[in-house]
Amino acid sequence: MDYTKMDDNQILALGRAGEDEATEFLLQKYGYLVKREVRTVYLIGAETEDLAQEGMIGLFKAIRDYSPDKAASFSTFASVCIRRQIQNAITNSNRKKHVPLNSYVSLYMNSEEGDNFMLEERLSTSREEDPEKLLIAREQIEDRNARIKKELSKLEQQVLKLYLQGLSYEEIAEQLGKTEKSIDNALQRIRGKLSKK
Repeated sequence: MDYTKMDDNQILALGRAGEDEATEFLLQKYGYLVKREVRTVYLIGAETEDLAQEGMIGLFKAIRDYSPDKAASFSTFASVCIRRQIQNAITNSNRKKHVPLNSYVSLYMNSEEGDNFMLEERLSTSREEDPEKLLIAREQIEDRNARIKKELSKLEQQVLKLYLQGLSYEEIAEQLGKTEKSIDNALQRIRGKLSKK
């Protein structure tokens, strides 16, 4: 079959019907998205190839999970899946590398009223903890929280909070009464604002 004359939805349908060549064609066609994402990140102790493999897993998940009735095109959906897979790999790697720090600091903490507060700390009461590290962690969280409140709009803060809770673009859009595209745009703005030093 000549997949170059078909649109992505037709190729996806063939791949889901068990035609491995269709899936392979999509993996090759959108492999450039993986390369683009890998160029933007660096993971200490990992090879670029490791991140590329994670990106290809994200692309494979996109091929498996994409639904043509969604507003986003396959390439947009694939980009999100690739980026998320790479970020998850980085997050998991950082968790292993900084196990002691992760036991002291949490992105969320429930208040007595049941609300979640973004980037609040939770400090352990163990006597083995280093008070200096706890103080530094507290200051970093306070600085990050202040920066988020200063630089992000109210919508961006809401989107970030829901995104950090693990909600999908679709779920965030539904909760906030927005389109998935507006959620994607908000997350792009958030990344841009928070990546500036």
